[in-house]
Amino acid sequence: MTDQARSIATGERADLLDALAKHRWLLIGTVDGLTDEQAAARPTASALCLGGIIKHVAITEASWDDFIEHGDTSSGPPDEATYRAHAEGFRMMGDDTLAGILERYRQVAARTDALVRDLPDLDAGHPLPEAPWYPPGVRWSARRVFVHIVAETAQHAGHADLLRETIDGRKSMG
Repeated sequence: MTDQARSIATGERADLLDALAKHRWLLIGTVDGLTDEQAAARPTASALCLGGIIKHVAITEASWDDFIEHGDTSSGPPDEATYRAHAEGFRMMGDDTLAGILERYRQVAARTDALVRDLPDLDAGHPLPEAPWYPPGVRWSARRVFVHIVAETAQHAGHADLLRETIDGRKSMG
């Protein structure tokens, strides 16, 4: 986010944008100077790779942006194809490149930042999608979704930091 865009937002919107920017910077920093092969490597017992983590965060953030704008557009509870797509979202697949994943994440982040700045009402919300991990009938406001995106980004930045340290000893935190 540019300083000009950040200066337009005030109060809680500026706080949300600052938190998002901080955790995105930590996450993206974990792949600084890596090749596609290093970003796709799985250096631990986990199936996670650095490029896959950033890809997952971009996919998830984009789906929450869609939720904020349109509500639940799914066709019911997750099925096998949904679970398979979710798992593939954590891996660099086929033609995925680190540069392409980072560009996609940049685009998603710009959309989220615009929603934080421009959404008329942060209290506006929708019922959560039908899924085993959500209680039935729960609604989330846009504000709650943005806080969740911050938490998701921070959590995965920590995962990514551990992977990067395993690859070459470099740490982005601590």
